[in-house]
Amino acid sequence: MVKKTQTQETAVRTRRAIVQLLKQEGSLDAETLAARLGITAMAVRQHLYALQGEQLVTYQEQPRRMGRPAKLWQLTPAADRLFPDGYAELTLSLLNSVKEAFGEAGLDRLLEVRTRQQLETYTQQMEGKLAPDTTAEQTLKQRLHKLAEIRTHEGYMAEVQAQPDGSFLFVENHCPICAAATACTGLCAKELEIFQSILGNEINIERVEHIIAGERRCAYQVSLSMLQI
Repeated sequence: MVKKTQTQETAVRTRRAIVQLLKQEGSLDAETLAARLGITAMAVRQHLYALQGEQLVTYQEQPRRMGRPAKLWQLTPAADRLFPDGYAELTLSLLNSVKEAFGEAGLDRLLEVRTRQQLETYTQQMEGKLAPDTTAEQTLKQRLHKLAEIRTHEGYMAEVQAQPDGSFLFVENHCPICAAATACTGLCAKELEIFQSILGNEINIERVEHIIAGERRCAYQVSLSMLQI
């Protein structure tokens, strides 16, 4: 009985790890997942088929130059329930109530207050965390990594990816307020404002991928302005 329980616990941990990798990196084949997890591809496939049976993953076939097409596995929308949702139903209800009671102007005012409070919190968390006497590029990198740490703590699964041209891609693999942001697009616009304020006016930031638009993640291209290079 104990051995069976341990086997079940191992299976659960492995499937959680598979889901986490697919969430962070997007579509992957069984061989890649196996290499990351340190188990056989056959074992990974067994877990993937179990997750498919729960409607948490699906796959698309990708042609290969030789042999059979590869199966690229990805999460389904049903898998969103496995990640923080930021009390989606309550948030939606409150937003609708504010809009009904105070109209669009009241909702805009609410977003302004939230943005100010969020900016104050982020600014406090940034202070004293950056090394002195660094170049503009190093400062930007430090700020991005600190922002990713803050956002990850809030459930956004954020990371920073250095690009070959010296710019950065700031990625959020999950949106815990997705339902609210879908109903109130001003939330996303305000978050872009917050990022600009936190990172500084000397940087350029542009959203290049957006979960609300149907993409897997939110991603922002971040670079120093030409005057700073």
